[in-house]
Formats: sequence, C-alpha cells, structure tokens
Amino acid sequence: MNFLDQFILFLVSLVANTFSAFSGGGAGLIQFPVLIFLGLSFSVALATHKVASVALGVGAVLRYLKTSRLERQFVVLMLLTGLPGVVLGGNIILLIPDRMAEIALGILTGGLGIYSILKPQLGQNYEPVHRDWIGCVSGGMVLFLIGFLNGSLTSGTGLFVTLWLVGWFGMDYQRAVAYTLIMVGLFWNGAGAITLGLLGDIRWDWLPALLLGSLLGGYLGSHLAIKHGNRWIKRAFEIVTLFISAKLIYG
Repeated sequence: MNFLDQFILFLVSLVANTFSAFSGGGAGLIQFPVLIFLGLSFSVALATHKVASVALGVGAVLRYLKTSRLERQFVVLMLLTGLPGVVLGGNIILLIPDRMAEIALGILTGGLGIYSILKPQLGQNYEPVHRDWIGCVSGGMVLFLIGFLNGSLTSGTGLFVTLWLVGWFGMDYQRAVAYTLIMVGLFWNGAGAITLGLLGDIRWDWLPALLLGSLLGGYLGSHLAIKHGNRWIKRAFEIVTLFISAKLIYG
C-alpha cells in the first residue's frame, strides 16, 4: 500500500475505535467495510480487523489502568464463557450466509438501542444484582452466545456485552464499557484473531496503520468515557446501536 492508503487506514481506524471505546463497541461498523472496499476478501478483512481490534483493548487498558478496578469474578466469568464462544464462532463463520447474518444482527443491535432509549435510568447507577451462582451461570450462558457472535461477525457484539453487563448484572455504563473494552477488545478479539489467522490469511502490511489507529482510538475514547460519565456514554451507545442496525439491515 502507498502512503495515502496507509493514512486513510489510520484515520478510519482512529475514528472507528474512538467511537467504539466511548460507546462500548461498534468499531467494525466503519473499519471492516473499509477493508473490503480497499480490496480484501471477507475472510481476510475479518482476520485483519480482529488483529487490529486487539490494540483497542490495549489502548483502553492504558487509560483505565489507574481509574478502574476490575472484579476478579467478572474477569474469570468473561474469559471462561466468552472465549469458547469466540473460537467456535470463528470456526463456522464461513458456513453462514453473510447477508442473512447481517440482517439478523442488525435487528438485534437496533433492539438494544431502542431498549436503552425506553429505559431512561438504565446504566446510570451501579446497582449490583445476579451475583449469586445461578445468576453468574445464567449470565455466563449469554456471554457465551455473545462470544460466538463476536467470533463470527464484526459489528456490534461489544455493544451486546455492554448492555448485558448493565441490564443483567446491574453495572453502570461507565463500568460496563471498561469491562467490554478490556475483556472483549483485548482477550476475545485476541482469541478471534488467532482462530481466524490459523484458518485464513492476514494482511500484515496493512496492520501498522490499523494498529496505531486502534491503540490511539482506544485510549482517546476511554478518556472521553471517563471524563463525560454515564449519561453521555448512554447517548453514544444508543446512537451507535441504531446507526449500526440501519447499516447492517439496509447494507
């Protein structure tokens, strides 16, 4: 790629990952289609995007390191339930018709935004619930399903995790976004990148610009989330989910 193409990739990655880090997901809405537009096949673009998305988690870790304390219970839960789903989803993605999967995901993603809009106080306060064994098992089963979507699709799955942590476990948006960026961005996407890299190809020469944009976007978006708090994160979450839904359904 020439310098202009690399610069375009950097800008796309920076914008996509800044919005993703602020709202709790959705970087693939912008970044993944651009990779295809620039000439990559679906499978190569997906694998390349997954590798680049790991830098989003790294950027978030750098910003949240001093301000957020992740609870060991949820770190272990998201690893044990989400990672198997990611690997499974990455292994069967090529068997699913792309258009059918996109429409289904678009409907589900739009539902998340509408649900959040209809619940004005959702995620504004930290009110922990479902922390017993049954609650964690039930929540973990859903995280496994979201992990499967994360491994097989590209847009919106981080938003699913964010809303599930808010709605089921009673987290506020700021806390839930921290878990999503670090656990999904770093560990889930890392597992997905390894799985897809083993199954297909990765365009390594495209990655420097994508990784730099993801790293800076993850840090900047996390800074904005910490600075502006739950109210603005909720609004950003709703806008991104509805935008992603329209993009996936109407193409």
